[in-house]
Amino acid sequence: MDIERRHTGPRMSQLVIHGNTIYLAGQVAERPEGDTAAQTREVLGKIERLLQEAGSSKSKILATTVYLADIRDFAAMNAVWDAWIDPANPPARTTVQARLARPELRVEMTVIAAK
Repeated sequence: MDIERRHTGPRMSQLVIHGNTIYLAGQVAERPEGDTAAQTREVLGKIERLLQEAGSSKSKILATTVYLADIRDFAAMNAVWDAWIDPANPPARTTVQARLARPELRVEMTVIAAK
């Protein structure tokens, strides 16, 4: 089975397709000056665009891991998530507090989806 890698740099690929499974690298806000809700909206938009590029959609997300710089932002992230996710097809999801790559980042998400 072939492996297709897109948006590849020296360290990682943003999108990997293996058979009918899509893997997204951790997505963060490109404009991290916003609060957790703003960053969550931006991250989910990036996820949606990458899934569309791969021939999928948010209704086919199998699993998501959400990394929050501060777990006290859980409700703010969930408010945006709940408005975005396909309520008929919610994925498995894990949310953890983690130190992110840059101090201004509030949220990062990784996704595995079906094609």
